[in-house]
Amino acid sequence: MSLRLENVSVTAGGRTIIHDVSLALEPGTMNVLLGATLAGKTTLMRLMAGLDKPTSGRVLIDGKDVTGVPVRRRSVAMVFQQFMNYPWLSVYENIASPLRVARLNTAEIDRRVRRAAQLLGLEPLLDRLPQQISGGQQQRTAIARAIVKGADLVLLDEPLANLDYKLREELREELPRIFAETGAILVYATAEPLEALLLGGSTATLSQGRIVQAGPTLAVYHRPSDIESARVFSDPPLNESDIVKEDDVIRFGAAQALPAAGALAAIPPGPYRLAFRADIATLGAPWPASLSLAGRIALAEISGSESFVHVETAIGTFVCVERGVSTRQPGQPTSLHVDAARVFVFDRDGRPVAAGSGG
Repeated sequence: MSLRLENVSVTAGGRTIIHDVSLALEPGTMNVLLGATLAGKTTLMRLMAGLDKPTSGRVLIDGKDVTGVPVRRRSVAMVFQQFMNYPWLSVYENIASPLRVARLNTAEIDRRVRRAAQLLGLEPLLDRLPQQISGGQQQRTAIARAIVKGADLVLLDEPLANLDYKLREELREELPRIFAETGAILVYATAEPLEALLLGGSTATLSQGRIVQAGPTLAVYHRPSDIESARVFSDPPLNESDIVKEDDVIRFGAAQALPAAGALAAIPPGPYRLAFRADIATLGAPWPASLSLAGRIALAEISGSESFVHVETAIGTFVCVERGVSTRQPGQPTSLHVDAARVFVFDRDGRPVAAGSGG
Protein backbone atom coordinates (compact mmCIF):
# COMPACT_ATOMS: atom_id res chain seq x y z
CA MET A 1 0.00 0.00 0.00
CA SER A 2 1.21 3.51 -0.82
CA LEU A 3 -0.08 6.64 0.91
CA ARG A 4 -0.02 10.17 -0.45
CA LEU A 5 -1.14 13.48 1.00
CA GLU A 6 -1.86 16.06 -1.68
CA ASN A 7 -1.94 19.72 -0.60
CA VAL A 8 -3.85 18.98 2.60
CA SER A 9 -4.77 21.82 4.94
CA VAL A 10 -6.75 21.87 8.17
CA THR A 11 -8.49 24.97 9.49
CA ALA A 12 -10.26 25.15 12.86
CA GLY A 13 -11.73 28.15 14.67
CA GLY A 14 -10.48 30.47 11.95
CA ARG A 15 -6.90 29.25 12.42
CA THR A 16 -4.94 27.12 9.97
CA ILE A 17 -3.38 24.17 11.77
CA ILE A 18 -1.94 22.32 8.75
CA HIS A 19 -0.69 24.35 5.80
CA ASP A 20 -0.78 22.82 2.31
CA VAL A 21 1.12 19.62 3.14
CA SER A 22 2.13 17.11 0.47
CA LEU A 23 3.90 13.87 1.36
CA ALA A 24 4.34 10.47 -0.32
CA LEU A 25 4.95 7.28 1.71
CA GLU A 26 5.82 3.90 0.20
CA PRO A 27 5.28 0.30 1.45
CA GLY A 28 7.85 -1.10 3.87
CA THR A 29 9.32 2.29 4.74
CA MET A 30 10.21 3.96 8.04
CA ASN A 31 8.97 7.56 8.11
CA VAL A 32 9.62 10.00 10.95
CA LEU A 33 7.62 13.17 11.61
CA LEU A 34 9.98 15.40 13.60
CA GLY A 35 8.81 18.58 15.26
CA ALA A 36 8.18 20.33 18.53
CA THR A 37 4.90 20.12 20.45
CA LEU A 38 2.05 21.66 18.40
CA ALA A 39 4.06 21.44 15.17
CA GLY A 40 1.23 19.39 13.61
CA LYS A 41 2.51 15.81 13.93
CA THR A 42 -0.58 14.30 15.58
CA THR A 43 -2.98 16.17 13.27
CA LEU A 44 -1.16 14.78 10.22
CA MET A 45 -1.34 11.25 11.62
CA ARG A 46 -5.08 11.63 12.26
CA LEU A 47 -5.52 12.67 8.61
CA MET A 48 -3.52 9.65 7.46
CA ALA A 49 -5.63 7.33 9.62
CA GLY A 50 -9.00 8.73 8.57
CA LEU A 51 -9.88 9.97 12.04
CA ASP A 52 -10.10 13.52 10.66
CA LYS A 53 -10.83 14.97 7.24
CA PRO A 54 -8.77 17.81 5.75
CA THR A 55 -10.41 21.16 5.10
CA SER A 56 -8.83 21.04 1.64
CA GLY A 57 -6.61 18.64 -0.28
CA ARG A 58 -6.76 14.87 -0.70
CA VAL A 59 -5.54 11.66 0.93
CA LEU A 60 -4.81 8.84 -1.50
CA ILE A 61 -4.11 5.15 -0.90
CA ASP A 62 -2.69 3.27 -3.88
CA GLY A 63 -3.77 6.23 -6.01
CA LYS A 64 -7.40 6.07 -4.85
CA ASP A 65 -8.95 9.08 -3.12
CA VAL A 66 -9.91 8.00 0.43
CA THR A 67 -10.26 11.50 1.90
CA GLY A 68 -13.71 10.82 3.35
CA VAL A 69 -13.22 7.12 4.13
CA PRO A 70 -13.43 6.51 7.93
CA VAL A 71 -10.71 4.74 9.89
CA ARG A 72 -12.74 1.53 10.37
CA ARG A 73 -12.59 0.95 6.61
CA ARG A 74 -8.82 1.36 6.41
CA SER A 75 -6.02 -1.04 7.28
CA VAL A 76 -4.55 1.10 10.06
CA ALA A 77 -2.99 0.44 13.47
CA MET A 78 -2.41 3.37 15.81
CA VAL A 79 -0.58 3.99 19.05
CA PHE A 80 -0.94 7.58 20.14
CA GLN A 81 0.77 9.32 23.05
CA GLN A 82 -2.45 9.01 25.06
CA PHE A 83 -2.69 5.24 24.69
CA MET A 84 -5.90 3.32 25.36
CA ASN A 85 -6.42 -0.24 26.55
CA TYR A 86 -9.67 -2.02 27.36
CA PRO A 87 -9.76 -1.93 31.20
CA TRP A 88 -12.00 -5.02 31.49
CA LEU A 89 -9.70 -7.22 29.36
CA SER A 90 -6.44 -8.86 30.39
CA VAL A 91 -3.19 -7.83 28.76
CA TYR A 92 -3.43 -10.97 26.61
CA GLU A 93 -6.94 -10.14 25.45
CA ASN A 94 -6.06 -6.49 24.82
CA ILE A 95 -3.30 -7.59 22.47
CA ALA A 96 -5.51 -10.25 20.87
CA SER A 97 -8.55 -7.99 20.37
CA PRO A 98 -7.93 -6.97 16.72
CA LEU A 99 -7.20 -10.62 15.84
CA ARG A 100 -10.48 -11.78 17.35
CA VAL A 101 -12.33 -9.09 15.37
CA ALA A 102 -10.60 -10.46 12.25
CA ARG A 103 -11.78 -13.99 13.26
CA LEU A 104 -8.35 -15.63 13.17
CA ASN A 105 -8.11 -19.12 14.58
CA THR A 106 -7.11 -19.62 18.20
CA ALA A 107 -3.66 -21.05 17.47
CA GLU A 108 -2.69 -18.15 15.19
CA ILE A 109 -3.95 -15.61 17.72
CA ASP A 110 -1.92 -17.25 20.47
CA ARG A 111 1.22 -17.36 18.31
CA ARG A 112 1.03 -13.66 17.39
CA VAL A 113 0.17 -12.49 20.89
CA ARG A 114 3.01 -14.41 22.52
CA ARG A 115 5.54 -13.26 19.91
CA ALA A 116 4.60 -9.61 20.49
CA ALA A 117 4.57 -10.12 24.27
CA GLN A 118 8.05 -11.62 24.15
CA LEU A 119 9.41 -8.70 22.12
CA LEU A 120 7.94 -6.14 24.53
CA GLY A 121 8.72 -7.96 27.77
CA LEU A 122 5.06 -8.56 28.61
CA GLU A 123 5.07 -12.35 29.02
CA PRO A 124 4.77 -12.33 32.85
CA LEU A 125 1.88 -9.83 32.65
CA LEU A 126 -0.46 -11.47 30.15
CA ASP A 127 -3.04 -12.47 32.77
CA ARG A 128 -3.19 -9.06 34.46
CA LEU A 129 -5.68 -6.24 33.90
CA PRO A 130 -4.41 -2.81 32.70
CA GLN A 131 -4.98 -1.21 36.11
CA GLN A 132 -2.69 -3.83 37.65
CA ILE A 133 0.35 -2.80 35.60
CA SER A 134 2.41 0.38 35.26
CA GLY A 135 1.89 3.13 32.71
CA GLY A 136 4.93 1.99 30.75
CA GLN A 137 3.63 -1.58 30.68
CA GLN A 138 0.26 -0.32 29.46
CA GLN A 139 2.02 1.57 26.67
CA ARG A 140 3.85 -1.61 25.69
CA THR A 141 0.50 -3.40 25.59
CA ALA A 142 -0.83 -0.82 23.14
CA ILE A 143 2.27 -1.20 20.95
CA ALA A 144 1.92 -4.99 21.00
CA ARG A 145 -1.69 -4.67 19.82
CA ALA A 146 -0.48 -2.60 16.85
CA ILE A 147 2.22 -5.17 16.07
CA VAL A 148 -0.15 -8.16 15.94
CA LYS A 149 -2.78 -6.42 13.83
CA GLY A 150 -0.71 -6.67 10.66
CA ALA A 151 -2.03 -3.36 9.27
CA ASP A 152 -0.77 -1.74 6.06
CA LEU A 153 -0.29 1.60 7.83
CA VAL A 154 1.09 1.82 11.38
CA LEU A 155 1.04 5.19 13.15
CA LEU A 156 3.12 5.63 16.32
CA ASP A 157 2.84 8.99 18.08
CA GLU A 158 5.78 9.29 20.52
CA PRO A 159 5.04 5.74 21.70
CA LEU A 160 8.22 5.15 23.71
CA ALA A 161 8.00 8.19 26.01
CA ASN A 162 6.86 6.17 29.03
CA LEU A 163 9.36 3.34 28.67
CA ASP A 164 12.68 2.85 30.41
CA TYR A 165 15.91 3.62 28.56
CA LYS A 166 16.94 0.03 27.81
CA LEU A 167 13.56 -0.92 26.36
CA ARG A 168 13.41 2.27 24.29
CA GLU A 169 16.77 1.45 22.75
CA GLU A 170 15.70 -2.12 21.94
CA LEU A 171 12.41 -1.04 20.37
CA ARG A 172 14.02 1.68 18.28
CA GLU A 173 16.06 -1.07 16.66
CA GLU A 174 13.28 -3.65 16.44
CA LEU A 175 10.20 -1.67 15.34
CA PRO A 176 11.42 -0.64 11.86
CA ARG A 177 12.52 -4.21 11.15
CA ILE A 178 9.29 -5.79 12.39
CA PHE A 179 7.03 -3.58 10.31
CA ALA A 180 9.31 -3.59 7.26
CA GLU A 181 8.96 -7.39 7.14
CA THR A 182 5.18 -6.97 6.78
CA GLY A 183 5.51 -4.37 4.02
CA ALA A 184 3.66 -1.86 6.19
CA ILE A 185 4.19 1.88 6.09
CA LEU A 186 5.49 2.93 9.51
CA VAL A 187 5.00 6.56 10.55
CA TYR A 188 6.66 7.58 13.81
CA ALA A 189 6.17 11.01 15.38
CA THR A 190 8.77 12.41 17.76
CA ALA A 191 10.04 15.69 19.15
CA GLU A 192 13.54 14.25 19.67
CA PRO A 193 16.13 14.71 16.89
CA LEU A 194 18.28 11.90 18.33
CA GLU A 195 15.34 9.50 18.06
CA ALA A 196 14.90 10.40 14.39
CA LEU A 197 18.59 9.70 13.76
CA LEU A 198 18.41 6.36 15.57
CA LEU A 199 15.33 5.24 13.63
CA GLY A 200 16.78 6.18 10.24
CA GLY A 201 14.58 5.86 7.17
CA SER A 202 13.10 9.16 6.01
CA THR A 203 12.33 12.24 8.07
CA ALA A 204 9.98 15.18 7.53
CA THR A 205 10.74 18.21 9.69
CA LEU A 206 7.62 20.11 10.79
CA SER A 207 7.18 23.63 12.09
CA GLN A 208 3.88 25.41 12.77
CA GLY A 209 1.85 23.02 10.66
CA ARG A 210 4.16 23.02 7.66
CA ILE A 211 6.54 20.37 6.36
CA VAL A 212 9.79 22.27 6.10
CA GLN A 213 11.83 19.47 4.53
CA ALA A 214 11.43 15.77 3.75
CA GLY A 215 13.92 13.17 2.62
CA PRO A 216 16.37 10.53 3.83
CA THR A 217 17.02 11.20 7.51
CA LEU A 218 20.77 11.70 7.29
CA ALA A 219 20.41 13.99 4.26
CA VAL A 220 17.87 16.18 6.09
CA TYR A 221 20.14 16.29 9.14
CA HIS A 222 23.36 17.11 7.31
CA ARG A 223 21.89 19.30 4.56
CA PRO A 224 18.93 21.30 5.90
CA SER A 225 16.95 23.10 3.22
CA ASP A 226 16.67 26.22 5.37
CA ILE A 227 17.43 27.48 8.85
CA GLU A 228 14.05 26.33 10.23
CA SER A 229 14.76 22.71 9.29
CA ALA A 230 18.17 22.98 10.96
CA ARG A 231 16.49 24.34 14.11
CA VAL A 232 13.95 21.50 14.19
CA PHE A 233 16.72 18.91 13.78
CA SER A 234 18.97 20.22 16.56
CA ASP A 235 19.04 19.31 20.25
CA PRO A 236 20.35 21.22 22.19
CA PRO A 237 18.92 24.17 20.23
CA LEU A 238 20.90 25.41 17.26
CA ASN A 239 23.59 27.98 18.06
CA GLU A 240 23.10 31.10 15.93
CA SER A 241 24.70 34.50 15.35
CA ASP A 242 24.46 37.29 12.79
CA ILE A 243 27.70 37.83 10.88
CA VAL A 244 29.08 40.00 8.09
CA LYS A 245 31.69 38.72 5.63
CA GLU A 246 34.29 41.35 4.70
CA ASP A 247 37.20 40.19 2.54
CA ASP A 248 38.82 37.38 4.52
CA VAL A 249 37.22 38.32 7.83
CA ILE A 250 33.97 37.40 9.57
CA ARG A 251 32.60 40.19 11.77
CA PHE A 252 30.19 39.58 14.64
CA GLY A 253 28.92 43.15 14.96
CA ALA A 254 31.47 45.47 16.57
CA ALA A 255 32.38 42.94 19.23
CA GLN A 256 34.46 40.37 17.39
CA ALA A 257 36.25 39.71 14.09
CA LEU A 258 37.70 36.31 13.11
CA PRO A 259 39.43 34.89 10.04
CA ALA A 260 36.95 33.44 7.50
CA ALA A 261 37.91 29.78 7.81
CA GLY A 262 36.26 26.58 6.56
CA ALA A 263 32.82 26.97 5.00
CA LEU A 264 33.02 30.72 5.59
CA ALA A 265 36.01 31.25 3.31
CA ALA A 266 34.13 30.81 0.02
CA ILE A 267 31.02 32.90 0.66
CA PRO A 268 30.81 36.35 -0.98
CA PRO A 269 30.86 39.54 1.11
CA GLY A 270 27.63 40.45 2.86
CA PRO A 271 25.39 39.77 5.89
CA TYR A 272 24.53 36.20 6.91
CA ARG A 273 23.22 34.02 9.72
CA LEU A 274 25.84 31.63 11.09
CA ALA A 275 24.52 28.46 12.74
CA PHE A 276 26.15 25.42 14.28
CA ARG A 277 25.13 22.43 16.39
CA ALA A 278 26.52 21.86 19.86
CA ASP A 279 28.48 18.77 18.83
CA ILE A 280 30.84 20.72 16.54
CA ALA A 281 31.85 23.09 19.36
CA THR A 282 34.49 22.11 21.87
CA LEU A 283 36.32 23.56 24.86
CA GLY A 284 39.39 21.46 24.09
CA ALA A 285 41.91 21.76 21.30
CA PRO A 286 40.97 23.84 18.23
CA TRP A 287 39.77 22.15 15.05
CA PRO A 288 41.98 22.28 11.91
CA ALA A 289 39.72 25.15 10.77
CA SER A 290 38.35 26.82 13.87
CA LEU A 291 36.32 29.83 14.93
CA SER A 292 37.77 30.41 18.40
CA LEU A 293 36.03 32.60 20.98
CA ALA A 294 37.12 33.56 24.49
CA GLY A 295 34.42 33.22 27.11
CA ARG A 296 33.30 32.05 30.54
CA ILE A 297 31.28 29.06 31.70
CA ALA A 298 27.67 30.08 32.35
CA LEU A 299 26.14 26.67 33.09
CA ALA A 300 26.87 22.96 32.77
CA GLU A 301 23.79 20.77 32.28
CA ILE A 302 24.54 17.13 33.07
CA SER A 303 22.53 14.75 30.90
CA GLY A 304 23.51 11.15 31.54
CA SER A 305 26.73 10.30 29.71
CA GLU A 306 27.24 13.85 28.38
CA SER A 307 27.02 17.46 29.52
CA PHE A 308 25.68 20.53 27.75
CA VAL A 309 28.03 23.40 28.59
CA HIS A 310 26.79 26.98 28.08
CA VAL A 311 29.55 29.46 27.30
CA GLU A 312 29.15 33.26 27.49
CA THR A 313 31.19 35.11 24.88
CA ALA A 314 31.35 38.70 23.65
CA ILE A 315 28.88 37.86 20.86
CA GLY A 316 26.39 35.74 22.81
CA THR A 317 25.96 32.50 24.74
CA PHE A 318 26.59 29.22 22.92
CA VAL A 319 26.19 25.56 23.89
CA CYS A 320 28.69 22.76 23.34
CA VAL A 321 28.60 19.06 24.24
CA GLU A 322 31.20 17.34 26.40
CA ARG A 323 31.46 13.64 27.12
CA GLY A 324 30.81 12.51 30.66
CA VAL A 325 29.91 14.55 33.73
CA SER A 326 31.27 18.08 33.46
CA THR A 327 33.17 19.53 36.43
CA ARG A 328 33.29 23.04 34.95
CA GLN A 329 32.10 25.82 37.25
CA PRO A 330 30.14 29.00 36.40
CA GLY A 331 32.48 31.95 35.84
CA GLN A 332 35.43 29.76 34.84
CA PRO A 333 37.38 31.28 31.86
CA THR A 334 37.50 29.11 28.75
CA SER A 335 37.89 29.12 24.97
CA LEU A 336 35.15 27.86 22.67
CA HIS A 337 36.28 26.35 19.35
CA VAL A 338 33.77 25.81 16.53
CA ASP A 339 34.56 23.55 13.58
CA ALA A 340 34.37 26.07 10.72
CA ALA A 341 34.31 23.24 8.16
CA ARG A 342 30.90 22.08 9.43
CA VAL A 343 29.01 25.28 10.21
CA PHE A 344 25.86 26.32 8.35
CA VAL A 345 25.59 29.73 6.70
CA PHE A 346 22.17 31.11 5.73
CA ASP A 347 21.13 34.26 3.89
CA ARG A 348 18.63 36.79 5.26
CA ASP A 349 15.72 34.61 4.02
CA GLY A 350 17.06 31.56 5.86
CA ARG A 351 18.26 29.78 2.73
CA PRO A 352 21.58 27.91 2.82
CA VAL A 353 24.57 29.70 1.30
CA ALA A 354 27.31 27.36 2.46
CA ALA A 355 27.26 24.35 4.72
CA GLY A 356 29.47 21.65 6.05
CA SER A 357 27.97 18.44 7.42
CA GLY A 358 26.49 20.26 10.41
CA GLY A 359 27.29 17.50 12.86
